[in-house]
This record gives sequence, structure tokens and C-alpha cells, in this order.
Amino acid sequence: MAVTSATRLCVTVQADSMAELCRQRDLASGADLVELRLDGVSDVDVAGCLAGRRSPVVVTCRPTWEGGRFAGSEEERLSLLKRALALGSEYVDVEWRADHRPLLDEFGGARIVLSMHDFTGMPADLSDRLRAMLGTQAAIVKCAVDAHCLADAVRLLQIVTETDAPGRVVPIAMGECGLVSRICASRFGAAWTYAGRLSNVGQVDARTLVETYRFRSIGPTTDIYGIAGRPIGHSISPAMHNAAFAEARRDSVYLPLPARDLDDLVDFMRGFHVTGASVTIPFKVSIIARLDEVIGAARSIGAVNTVRVDGGRWVGMNSDVTGFIAPLRRRAVRLRTRASVLGAGGSARAVVAGLTDAGASVTVHARKRETAARLTETWPVTVGEWPPAPGSWDLLVNCTPVGMHPAVDASPVPATCLTGGLVYDLVYNPAETRLLREAARAGCDVIGGLEMLVAQAEEQSEWWTGVRPAPGVMHQAAAIRLQEFTAACD
Repeated sequence: MAVTSATRLCVTVQADSMAELCRQRDLASGADLVELRLDGVSDVDVAGCLAGRRSPVVVTCRPTWEGGRFAGSEEERLSLLKRALALGSEYVDVEWRADHRPLLDEFGGARIVLSMHDFTGMPADLSDRLRAMLGTQAAIVKCAVDAHCLADAVRLLQIVTETDAPGRVVPIAMGECGLVSRICASRFGAAWTYAGRLSNVGQVDARTLVETYRFRSIGPTTDIYGIAGRPIGHSISPAMHNAAFAEARRDSVYLPLPARDLDDLVDFMRGFHVTGASVTIPFKVSIIARLDEVIGAARSIGAVNTVRVDGGRWVGMNSDVTGFIAPLRRRAVRLRTRASVLGAGGSARAVVAGLTDAGASVTVHARKRETAARLTETWPVTVGEWPPAPGSWDLLVNCTPVGMHPAVDASPVPATCLTGGLVYDLVYNPAETRLLREAARAGCDVIGGLEMLVAQAEEQSEWWTGVRPAPGVMHQAAAIRLQEFTAACD
């Protein structure tokens, strides 16, 4: 298990009134620092925001020209920061583009955070800007740049490392592609990182950083894993895998990796020395060309959902087959049966591989018959009509995304088709799809997609680490994350 990270956690709070700002300040439990955003507060009271504080604070009054909400004069804004320093604020944040020299001259640099923000991307002269800022007396230099791809975070890491100023820089790659710079801030030698609810710049709340991503325990030797794909914003895989790592006390973290394209993914994995990755749409097929070896069922399926970096060699496998079969085995379902598979994409190929290997008589149904026909080139399956005829199957497996959030009222087939014995829907969000509800009402047994998701994730974790996750840990974490997602959408 990694030692506690020296990188601190700064929680940003923002409000429209001073009373609410102070309330949010006092609710920021577990924070090492609290950033008090005075911009946007209608009744600013500098003394009031500092009085009774329970944690050190960074007082910020961000102007509109730097992405903030303060629209007044520069004289008024800088006077607020000067007053905060005079009243003992631990830090104030002043922009590199502002007239920061008077504050540095009067108070010295010990309590000054000198910051720059670029919301357009990674500036070509970022290294020069950073060195110039470090050349001032400022105690902390913050550079926040918009990351358009994962590789931007790699570049930011390289630039910060080259400055050789550990503990003095706060580097932030904003946006979803830059989340790694917040979670793994210790890898950048960051003085601190920011958490909060400013989702427009990619912030996540402190609880997520600390509990889900185990921010406090990430260090220079922490193994990095992740889920690679796009979009993956609502994936529950980070919750599952990080829960398993925490239970096993492994020095590992699992991140979302929303790669722009395959090159971006490979560049990031190499730049951050990623140990392993779950792979989802759209990279499950294209990643094969970058691997040194493909093993097991992945060869016949023609798709990889798991990559392991082993001694510099990239190896790919597919855990979807065992993940799909596991819930059926637990129920002792007879697999030598008539099975109808809806869809003919990557998930369907894994399902067909598992069912045919188990001796099932498989019929593939797709809206485009020629798509289904391609599976007959690899497996002994037949192509059926869309939708399946009533009474033509004993096991029905939905491998399409129909019914997935947000289109939760959709079902891939009419209720009149549901006349068999068991319906298995690979969709896991929502946990109970319309297809499953209608199948249960028709008297069918049902299995939801969460069981397969957990089973294949357990297979991945064991392949990466050599140890099977403790029973129930991943399922519990996944169920909680789904409940939170559902509550947030209601």
C-alpha cells in the first residue's frame, strides 16, 4: 500500500452570498485547503469569509477575463485580495496576466498563488510561461490548461517535471481528458490539486477523489489502470475496480481514459506507464493491431476488452465470454438449448462464442441481416428474422444498446415475442430495463447486465493482479454507483 501522498487537496467553494460561501466553507470536511471564490458573491465581506475558518484558505476573486464571475474594476478586485492578505489569509490567488507585482512587492511571495488559465488548449509556450512564473517570488505557481486529449496530460507532466520545482507547482489539465492530473497530482509533484463542483473545468467532488480514486494513497509507484473508450463518462467500472483494489490493499488506481483516438490512447498508456486497461467502444477491434499478443477467445471473437502490459509486451484478452457465462453457470441453466441473440456487434460475438462452445443451438437476429450473416463465417450459427418469432427460443440474449440510459423506455423487441424461458439483457444501466420488466410479466426468468459486467470485471482484475477480488466487493460498488447515478438523474 502506498504511503500517504504529500500533495494536498484544495476544495473550491462558490456561492452567490457570503453566508452561503461560509456555509460551504465549513462543509468542506477532509480538505487540506479551501479555495474561497469571492467572484460572484453579491455581498463580499473579506473579514467575514476568514472569520471562524477551520482550514487554511486560498482567497480567489477570478475576473471574467480569466473564466471567473467578477465583472468589477481591477482596482476593486486587487484591493479585495490585498485586504485578505492583510487579515491573515493563508494564500491569495492572483493571475499572471493581472498587475500582480504590487502584491508580491508589499507582502512577499510566501502567501501568493500566481495562476494562469488557458481555456483554448495547451499553449505552445507553456514551458516558457511556467519558468517565467517560477522566476517570481510567488510561493505557488498554478497553470491550468484545457486538455483536448489524454496525451495533453502527458505533455503537461513532462513540462512540469522539466521545471524541477517539486511542491511549488499546481498543474491542472482541465476537462474530462485531464482528470488524471487531479487524481494522480502527486505524480506531477503538485503542491495540491482542486476538487469541487466546477464541472465546466472538469472538477470532481472531494468525496469521489478520496473515496473512489483513493487520492490520499497515490504515489510515484502506484500502478495505473483504466477504462479506455469514448464516451465513458457514466461508466461504473472505476467504482468496481477501485473498490477491489482498496479491499486488497493494492497500490493501484483505475481511471477513466476517454481517448480521442487510438493513437491518443497508446501515447497516454506509454507516457503514464499504464499497467493495464479495460477496452470498450470504439477501440475493442482496432487495439489489436497495437498488441504483441492476443490470447484465448479474443482471437476468434476478433475483439479485445482487456490489455495487460507485461514486461513491456502488450497482451490482449477478452473477458466477456466468461463474464457472460458466469451468471448462467451460477443458476445451473441448461446451455444445450435454443438461444436467440439480438445484435451482431462485439458483445454479440462474445455471447455467440460462449453459447456455441457450451453446445447451444444459436440463431442471430439483427436489423441488418447481412451483419448477422458475418457471424456464420466463424461460428455454427443461423441467421433469423427480426424480431425473433414467438416460441422460437428458450434463451433470449439482448446484445444491443436498446433500453440503455437515457432511452430507458425502449425495448429491442415487442412484448409479444417474449414467450421463452429466460431473458438475459446485457444492458446494466438501468438495472431493470423495460425488456426485463416485460419478460418477467410474461413469466420468463430474467438476468440483468450488471451480473455480466461484474463477472467480466472480476476476470480482468484477476488476470492483471493474479488475485481474484473478494466476493461481492465489485458487485456492491457497482450497485451503489448505479443507485447514485439514478438518483442524480431523477
